Amino acid sequence: MNARWFKVLIVGALLAAGVWGWRVLFPNPERMIRKQLTELAKAASIAPNEGELARVVNSQKLAGFFTPEVEITIDIPDHSLQTINGRDEVMKLAMSAHSSLSNVKVEFVDVNVSVEPTKDAATAHLTAKANVPGDNVPQVQELKATFQKVGREWLINHVETVRTLR
Repeated sequence: MNARWFKVLIVGALLAAGVWGWRVLFPNPERMIRKQLTELAKAASIAPNEGELARVVNSQKLAGFFTPEVEITIDIPDHSLQTINGRDEVMKLAMSAHSSLSNVKVEFVDVNVSVEPTKDAATAHLTAKANVPGDNVPQVQELKATFQKVGREWLINHVETVRTLR
């Protein structure tokens, strides 16, 4: 009887290892994109009393979530339409934000990811929420982000504001 349980445990362990290995070698694209967005929100957030080295590192990390030819078109109410072209410009703006703001918390909520059948592109519809010091109400903006699979990573190659009825 003990030998039978031992065999069942070995088979169960092998199945669990196989499932784990499959998930590591062939991760779910939607899960990877959601993880990227969570990491992007952390990189875009600015901690209070952030040191100069941390500002540079976080700005570089933030730029790393985008393709080199990224295009970002943001239309924030009460501000002008702004277009950002290229990863270098993203990094410059991130450095500027990290230098001028003392504390910002960024979150992406209501994330809806759809992966193309070819599994090399995806679109995420999401709501960006930023808590900025001095504002009692968080800044909220609906966005559409297009992802491109580069190697094993999903990088953002286009972001645009989604117009909503107000």
